[in-house]
Amino acid sequence: MIPPKRLRLGDGRVIQLPAVMGILNVTPDSFSDGGQYLEPARALEHALAMEAEGAAIIDVGGESSRPHGARAITAAEELERVVPVLRLLGRHLRVPISIDTRKASVARQALDLGAAMVNDTSAMTADPEMIATVAAARCAVVLMHMRGGLEDHVKWAHYSDVVAEVRRYLQGRVAAAVAGGVAAKRIVLDPGIGFAKTARHNLALLHNLKRLVKLGFPLLVGASRKRFVRELAGSDPCMVEWGNAGVNAAAILSGAAIVRVHAVAPAVAVVKLAAAIRDNCI
Repeated sequence: MIPPKRLRLGDGRVIQLPAVMGILNVTPDSFSDGGQYLEPARALEHALAMEAEGAAIIDVGGESSRPHGARAITAAEELERVVPVLRLLGRHLRVPISIDTRKASVARQALDLGAAMVNDTSAMTADPEMIATVAAARCAVVLMHMRGGLEDHVKWAHYSDVVAEVRRYLQGRVAAAVAGGVAAKRIVLDPGIGFAKTARHNLALLHNLKRLVKLGFPLLVGASRKRFVRELAGSDPCMVEWGNAGVNAAAILSGAAIVRVHAVAPAVAVVKLAAAIRDNCI
C-alpha cells in the first residue's frame, strides 16, 4: 500500500507527508527535557525555533509519560501548564499545534485555543468523553498503542507476537473511533515505541512497520531519545542523535508518515533524504 501523502486537519490546513512533529514538553519531569520549557516565553521561543527548522506540527504536552517515575496529574494541573503556552503559540506559530493529552477536558480547551490535532497515548481509552470531543471538533487524532497506565506500563511489556497484537489493538481503536463519529481520514496511528515495550519489542515493530502501514492510515513513529536508542547507539548525546537519525530513516523507508522528535533540524534532513530514496524522486 502507498503511504498517504497528506493529512487534512479540522481547520482546513493540510500537512504534507512525510513530516516532522516537534516535541514541546511543558512539564517538570519529562525524561529528556523536563523543566526546560515550563515558562511560556521559553516554550514559544523553542516552538518558533522548531518551526524555523522545518517542523510541520508542534506537539504540546503537559503530562510526562516517561517510562519510570511518571505520575498522572489532574486536568487542572495539566491545564495550568499548557493553557498559557497554547495562548502564546496560537498568536505566533504558523504551523499547526497538536495537544498531547489523555483528558477530554484538556483537549477541548486546547482545541478552543487553536490546536488542530489530539495526540492521545491511550488511543482515547483513558477518558470516555475523548471520542465525542474529537468527533465534534473534526480534528485529527493520533491513536497510540500502550498497555497499562502512565505509572505502570513497563510492567505490561509481555507479548506472544508484538506486531500482530499492536496491529490488532490499533484496528480495534480505529473501529471505536469511527463508530463514535471520528472521520477515518483524520486518524493517525502510532505503535507506541517504548510504551509497554522492551528494546526487543521496539526493534520488532520497527522491522515490521510495513505491516502497520498496510492498515491504510498515516503512521507516526516516536522513538526520539528513548532508552533503546541510547542502549544501542551509546549514551553520549551526539550518539543518541545519530541513533535517532537511523531510526527515523528506517521508519520513513518503511512507509511511516510522521516522526516525532526533540531535535527537528536533523530529522527534517533525514526525512527528506529517506523519502526521496523511498519514492525514487527528487
